Amino acid sequence: MSVSARLAELGIELGSVVPPLAAYIPAKVHGDLVYTAGQLPMVDGALPATGKVGEGEGLVSADDAAALARQCALNAIAAAAAAVGGVDRLTGVLKVTGFVASVPEFTGQPVVINGASSVLGEIFGDAGRHARSAVGVPVLPLDSPVEVEVVFSHA
Repeated sequence: MSVSARLAELGIELGSVVPPLAAYIPAKVHGDLVYTAGQLPMVDGALPATGKVGEGEGLVSADDAAALARQCALNAIAAAAAAVGGVDRLTGVLKVTGFVASVPEFTGQPVVINGASSVLGEIFGDAGRHARSAVGVPVLPLDSPVEVEVVFSHA
């Protein structure tokens, strides 16, 4: 099944490529690989949430952060697809690196980044199985709770 057909089956519509915040491009093609820049969970040009991930009042919950990581992955697909001429040219996912802006005592970064990994698996099937890092950091651009970068293969 093509990636576009799978997206339609899942009821997922990719948004526009998120414009860069600084001096970089959203995705770079090298050989049969596509490297995305770190993708924030932007929806319609805005972050749906800001702040640190953790437990307690005023913090972004792990479940909410996982949903944001999912959006980051979808933004990465959009960026990679634009770089190679369409989503159906993407053939798989090789590596995901996820950053979680979290309070020092939070250790659930892998659970948060599962939001990205899970949707990539749903879309790409076995070709979506990937190596991964999930890293806690003190702060991310625009006070985003999560940021995800992805390396795709393409035809």
